[in-house]
Amino acid sequence: MRPDHLPAGSASLLALSLLASGDKYGYEMIAALEEKSNHTFTLKEGTLYPVLHTLERAGAVTVYQREAPTGRQRKYYHITPKGRRLLEEKREQWHSFRALVNAVVAEADGLPAPV
Repeated sequence: MRPDHLPAGSASLLALSLLASGDKYGYEMIAALEEKSNHTFTLKEGTLYPVLHTLERAGAVTVYQREAPTGRQRKYYHITPKGRRLLEEKREQWHSFRALVNAVVAEADGLPAPV
């Protein structure tokens, strides 16, 4: 896996994580992910918007429009209480997965597994 590729299934975790700090429009989310990952991860629009639509259908996010300084309408995404619960579930799954991978890698390196 190249370091600039997101692991499969992580896009919804990342989208919800980005929205946890406040409402954002799509491009703002893409830019925030790039900045927070030190320009390592790039989330393409063709990946992000289907994830956001799925989260919206699930009731995890809501969408509203607001006028940008340019006068153009932008769609903003807002995490709902259901979305926050889903984020917590996904975070727990991620932490469990990461711990298991670390244990296997540490064993392969002949080191004690990290706690």
